[in-house]
Amino acid sequence: MLPRAILKSIRVPVSRVYSTARSPALLLKLRADLKDAMRNKDANRLNVIRGILSDISNASKTTNPPSTDLDILSLINKTRTKSLASIAEFREAGRGDLVEKETGQVAILDTYAGMVEKVAEEEIEAVVNGVIKAAKEAGEKVDIGSIMKKTLVELAGKPAVKAEIAVIVKEAIRTA
Repeated sequence: MLPRAILKSIRVPVSRVYSTARSPALLLKLRADLKDAMRNKDANRLNVIRGILSDISNASKTTNPPSTDLDILSLINKTRTKSLASIAEFREAGRGDLVEKETGQVAILDTYAGMVEKVAEEEIEAVVNGVIKAAKEAGEKVDIGSIMKKTLVELAGKPAVKAEIAVIVKEAIRTA
């Protein structure tokens, strides 16, 4: 058995390793707003934020966890779409109280969706029109799939929402 002094001298210092992965800014904002909503006892905002955070938590357990604000924006947009569908159903059922509640939730979701910086529609339209023009000049067929692929390549690295690009591409092809 080695003496204690020798054992102390051969110990390897253990340094703590902290995660270098940065949380998206919107996620940090949601967490801070959750605390504020709790303090202010704002039940509607609290429910919306908890729902978004729950969606983020569930999505983080998939093969493609949300790692950017755009990923979180897509989750917010899905929730917003569900809420808009609920508003339509509640109107048909004559439930004004629930329509008002869901409308408030959509307003809160819109607030968070507006916080995400993304490419302007005008820039997307310019890129799409350029891609369509280049495809026509090259004699390639102009269909949604090929134009989408080329547009996404042009916008690579920029914060662009694919759903918005798809709408603009469909409109540009229809009018071209």
